[in-house]
Amino acid sequence: MTIDHNLGLAEHAEQAEFAELTGPTGPQEGLLGHGSTAVAHPNIALIKYWGKRDERLVIPYVDSLSMTLDVFPTNTTVRLDPEAQADSVILDGRPAEGEPRRRVVLFLDLVREWAGRTERAAVDTRNAVPTGAGLASSASGFAALAVAATAAYGLDLDPTALSRLARRGSASASRSIFGGFALCHAGQGVGEAADLSSYAEPVPLPDFDPALVVALVNAGPKAVSSRAAMRRTVETSPLYQAWATSSKGDLTDMRAALLRGDLEAVGEIAERNALGMHATMLAARPAVRYLSPATVAVLDGVLQLRKDGVAAYATMDAGPNVKVLCHPEAAPRVAETLLAAAPGCSVLTARRGPGARLRTADER
Repeated sequence: MTIDHNLGLAEHAEQAEFAELTGPTGPQEGLLGHGSTAVAHPNIALIKYWGKRDERLVIPYVDSLSMTLDVFPTNTTVRLDPEAQADSVILDGRPAEGEPRRRVVLFLDLVREWAGRTERAAVDTRNAVPTGAGLASSASGFAALAVAATAAYGLDLDPTALSRLARRGSASASRSIFGGFALCHAGQGVGEAADLSSYAEPVPLPDFDPALVVALVNAGPKAVSSRAAMRRTVETSPLYQAWATSSKGDLTDMRAALLRGDLEAVGEIAERNALGMHATMLAARPAVRYLSPATVAVLDGVLQLRKDGVAAYATMDAGPNVKVLCHPEAAPRVAETLLAAAPGCSVLTARRGPGARLRTADER
């Protein structure tokens, strides 16, 4: 798959994805039905949260800060079915099974508990981004599910509570509730105190809008899931605590750089934070290695761009794919360089995107 890397593709991608969901004459019965439909976008963490101190409540070890993108939307519909004996979950056109289904049902159980309702639901979710490839599909997925499910069950939550709810599905989803830049608090204490204090909030930066060039070197699912990799890293990596401590300083530096609108400083901090996170994984026992030869080639391309005077900085999540921060006017050159560095990869240029929201009746 080759993705056009021209600026402005994001809007067309979202329109195409929604057209696929609705068809030429409106919503398809059994796909969108007449439930609540939400859209959310993935976010890329500039300061990572890697690792949970409470897996049941999904409480991260460290604060994180991210940029929500304007590409790769997830569209999710939740329709209540009072006659059903179990929830049905459709993921990318197919019935979900195993762990993906379990996570959605557990999330719906939580929504029902908060809402005081018991009806089962039919969930249909479509990712425009490859699922499980380290491109934040869980962030957009659970943010969209949180918005659609609360609407379907009549649960009226403020943004903080909605972010807390989304976090229970995926810690990064708490940030996709908001557009632009968002900070997720790791929370204080344990149990209910931690749950109440771990949420995301927007970071107002109206004039800072860098480009993020995504190099998709492998769209396939990861061999080791993020959850399993986090657990192994936290439990076995001798580098983990040192990285978690340094990440606090990275966050302080990042917030100051963002307020200055200093892309070079933002990029340097994001790159060191991401490479440090991958170092903790490489030191896990056994090691978790997401970096492929193509990943390294792309990283080398980013270094060459900087040697040539182009401000370009890499960040990576749990996967082989690389995201490169740069000034918008440099994005075409960055994309061309990445394609040359790793022939066969795909590139897409993203900008800051919107928060999660319900689709209106007219859109459906």
